Amino acid sequence: MSIFVKTDALVAAQVLELITQERSKSLSKREWQHRIAGYGYCVRDTQYGQIVETLPHHVPVCTLPVDLTA
Repeated sequence: MSIFVKTDALVAAQVLELITQERSKSLSKREWQHRIAGYGYCVRDTQYGQIVETLPHHVPVCTLPVDLTA
């Protein structure tokens, strides 16, 4: 299990790649959120869109692309 804490472009790209892979393996949005929680991440709705955060401290990592929000 890999958990990234520092927020830079390379880390954000790695996290998005992980989240995209887990979304393709999941049958539902709920399962996907459970799978990424196992890696230490969550998706939170904000007024600016959905963002990926670390668990349990809720440190923002990156913005979730629109194609993954559906």
